[in-house]
Amino acid sequence: MARTTAEDDGAADAEDRLAGGADGGGPSGALAGLAQEMAAKSALARKDNGEIDLLAAAGGIRGIAESVFPGLVFLVVFTLTGNLPWSLGGSVAVAAVFLVARLVQGTPLTQALAGIAGVGLSAFLALKTGKAENFYTIGFFTNAAYIAAMALSIAVRWPVLGLLFGYARNEGVQWRKKRERLRAYSVATWIIVVVMAARLAVQLPLYFAGAIDALGAMRLLMGVPLYAFGLWIAWLVSRPVKAG
Repeated sequence: MARTTAEDDGAADAEDRLAGGADGGGPSGALAGLAQEMAAKSALARKDNGEIDLLAAAGGIRGIAESVFPGLVFLVVFTLTGNLPWSLGGSVAVAAVFLVARLVQGTPLTQALAGIAGVGLSAFLALKTGKAENFYTIGFFTNAAYIAAMALSIAVRWPVLGLLFGYARNEGVQWRKKRERLRAYSVATWIIVVVMAARLAVQLPLYFAGAIDALGAMRLLMGVPLYAFGLWIAWLVSRPVKAG
C-alpha cells in the first residue's frame, strides 16, 4: 500500500530523530555545536589529493617534538646514568624550553602547556615514589580515559572520529543521517580505541615488571607513530563510497 504524504513526513521526522536532529536545538544541536568547535580546534586537514595530512594531524614537526623529546630525554638520561632526579629534571627542562619558545614566538600555548603540565605531574609522581616507572603512570590513566570516552561516543551514536573527520570532509554532522556513514565512523573510532588498548596491553606488563628501558621504548614507539598509523587507517576505512 502506498504511504500518504503525512506518513512520509512522519517517517522523515523519525529518521531525523534517529540521526540526532543535528541541525536542530536541544541536546543534539548542542552536540553539533561542540563537534564544530572540536573540528575548528583540531589539526585535521586534507592534502590536495584528498588524503589526510598526518603530519598536521600529529601537530606538525613542533608538535611531534613536544610530544616525543621530554620522554626521550628521560629515557636516555636514566638509561645512561640511572639517576632519577637528573632524568626527571632533563625531561621537565625540555618541556619548559618548548613552552618558552612558544611564548617568545607568540604561537598558541595549549599543546606546550598541556605537555609541561603532564611532564611535571609525571616527574612529581616518580620523584615522590622513588620509582622511575611512575613517570609513565599518567599516560595509562589518560589512555584509559580516552578509551572510555570514545566507546561512550560510539554507544550514543556520536563517534568521535565522525565529529573530526566529518568536518574535514565537509560533511559536518550530516553523516549521522546515513546509516552507512554512521557505521563507518563508528568503525573508525573503534580503530583508535584498539590502538590505545594495545598501548595498555603492551606497556602495563612492562610497568609492573619494572622494565624501564623497554617501557620507555614502547612508550615512544606506540606514541605518535602508532597513533598516526591508526588515524590513517581510520581515515581510509571511513571514506565515503563513491556512487558507481
